[in-house]
Order: sequence, then C-alpha cells, then structure tokens
Amino acid sequence: MMRAYKFRLRPTVRQSLALGEMLQDHCSLYNGALQERRDAYGHVSKTSIKYGEQSAQLKGIRIFDPERQGRWSFSSQQATLRRLDRGFAAFFRRVKTGQTPGYPRFKGVGHFDTVIFPKDGDGCRWDSTPHDRQTRVRLQGVGHVRVHQHRPVKGRVKTISVKREGAHWYVILACDNVSAEPLPEMGKTVGIDLGVTHFLTTSDGVHVENPRFLAASAEALAEAQQQLSKFPRRTRRRSKRHRAAARKAARLHARIRRQRLDYHHKTALALVREHDVIGYERLNTAGMTRAPKPRPDPDRPGSFLSNGAAAKAGLNRSILDAGWGQFLTILANKAESAGRQVIPVDARNTSRTCPACGHTAKENRTTQARFECTACGFLGNADHVGALNVLNRAGLALCTVT
Repeated sequence: MMRAYKFRLRPTVRQSLALGEMLQDHCSLYNGALQERRDAYGHVSKTSIKYGEQSAQLKGIRIFDPERQGRWSFSSQQATLRRLDRGFAAFFRRVKTGQTPGYPRFKGVGHFDTVIFPKDGDGCRWDSTPHDRQTRVRLQGVGHVRVHQHRPVKGRVKTISVKREGAHWYVILACDNVSAEPLPEMGKTVGIDLGVTHFLTTSDGVHVENPRFLAASAEALAEAQQQLSKFPRRTRRRSKRHRAAARKAARLHARIRRQRLDYHHKTALALVREHDVIGYERLNTAGMTRAPKPRPDPDRPGSFLSNGAAAKAGLNRSILDAGWGQFLTILANKAESAGRQVIPVDARNTSRTCPACGHTAKENRTTQARFECTACGFLGNADHVGALNVLNRAGLALCTVT
C-alpha cells in the first residue's frame, strides 16, 4: 500500500529563512518556465515547449544563477517543471473534452507553498530510526531540520515534500510497501447516509451529529475578513497591518481545517473498528454544490428571474463545510489498512425508496426528516431509510462480486 505521513518541522530561524528562499526560488523557476511557454506559443511559429526541453536548460540556469538556482536540489527543480507540465496537460485535456480550460497561471510567493523531492537521498534524506527522538530531515541548501515525528513511519520512503502552511513548515513522506494491519472480524455490515442535518446516519439508526466547524467560527471569521477588506488595494502589499490581518484570517481557516480533519479521522476510525463492510453513497459533490444557472426574463431583455441562488449558496456552504469527499477518502484508506471493505453504491433515490416494499416516489419523503411510503405506509426517519437502502445495495454488490 501507499501511505503518506505528515510531520511538523521545527526549523531554526536561519533554516526558516532558507526554507522561504527555497520556495521563492522554485516559484521563480515555475513562473519563468510558464513565461517561456507563453512566449513560444505567442510567436508566429506557435512553438510548443515540452518538459524535456525545459529540463535540459536547468544546468545552464544553475550555472548562470548559482546564488538563487544553483544552491537547490536539481531533482526538486525538475519536479517543479513537471508540476507545470502536468498543469498544461490538464489544460489541453479539458479543452478537448469541452470543459472550462483554466489556463495555467503565474504563482505568487504566497500561493506556491510546496517543494517536492522525487527520491529520498537525492537532494534530501530522511534520517530516522524507530525509537529516535531526534528525527531530522536533511534538505540541500537548508541543512538538517528537526522533525516532530509523532508516529512511526512504515514502509519505504519514496518522495519527500516540504510544505508551508501559514507560519508553520511540514514535511510529507510518501511511502510504499506499507503492510496492512487487519483488525479482528466483527461480523457486521453497515450502510451510511451522509447529510447536512446529521453528518451521517447508519443503517443501525445511529445519528452522528454534524459539528459545523465553519458555522461555529463564522462570526470570528467574518470579523477577520472585514478587517482585511478595509485596506485599500494600493496599500495591501506595503502595509504591515494588512499582513497581520491576513495572517489572522489564515489562522482561523487553518484551525477550521484541522478541526474538520480530526473529526473525519475519528469518525472513520470508529466505523472501521466496528464493521467489516461499509457501504456509502457515491456522491457528486462538485455537481451538488454547483451554482444554479441564471434564468433570463423573456419579458425584459437583459434582466433575470430569481433562480434561488441565495438559498442554494447556504446549502452549498453547509455541504462543503461537512467535507464529504475528504471523509470518504480517509474512510477508504483506513479500511484498506485494517483489511475492511468499503462499497460505493448509486446514490439515486436512496431516500425516496421504501426499504420495506421497494416503492420509489418523490412523495415518499414528506419532509427533510420524515419518510412515509405512499404504497405500504412504512414510516421512518428519512436519513435512516437512506442508510438502509445503501446497506441493501451494498449487500447486492457484495453478492455480485463474490
């Protein structure tokens, strides 16, 4: 299995400055390579430059600018160029499929936050033993940086990434050959229904509350955003107070993100420990949170009718605050590590289908929480009914596979 480990770095003041310079120089390399591609394609001949050609120029760039580019790892600079190449590959793929293309953009220093080392031992080295309290990672041009390793690393370290989040630095290890640690069988199968009122409801009738971390911090976050918006655009980069306000808003967002991640890990672990098979709905979160299309007014050209965008925005915010996609990814990873099985099922009509007689109708769900079958009169909680239908569909899928 492949697994990633994320640890906090404890750099010295000098090392923090060096890490910042490393990010800045890799950002300059990324933007320079992007500008070269734009200029080449804007030429009369419309030349396309590929990764191989730009990678071949790295040696000359490092000789020409030894202070900024020559001090860093050659392989990490190649990884930065590959990152740009993947951006262009995704751009052309979206063009061919008729999607919104999204041409690669220049990165500001504040938005370029990761440097990747493709191989352990090439420009970086992970120095750790199973019981070493002084774990360090060696980075070319930075030195041996102390790592707060809060859990053992299993498997073989393949790639190492250094990431900045706010004022903190992290190292991310991508490892392969990580062996599974199967949990004892419980003999239980469960279906879960994800929602907004309740974070999830199980087929056993258990409701797991939605903590709504974004809503809980909405007042403090709104105040921080208001303070940030008071600064005129022309003074934003030069104002010390603006930078302080931006850091405050970033800290709030980071805290919400950590709270949500911690909650997802704990909820997924509880499910994995208690069940052998877990069924869940295959949800299209991107489509569910898409803004409604405008409705032109046929009687007044240039005007539009109400399309419920304001109400939909609140629902979208609640869905994104719940973080279903992140939770399902964590659930799948924990299930694989524990030898459990997760089964995605079709989400259509799970809360409109009667688990007793199988009758499907929109009228079955009378309110958000109440389900009443119009055919057989079955009564129940709508979320619980959805979880029961997920369990039934997961059971059918399991029988088909076996």
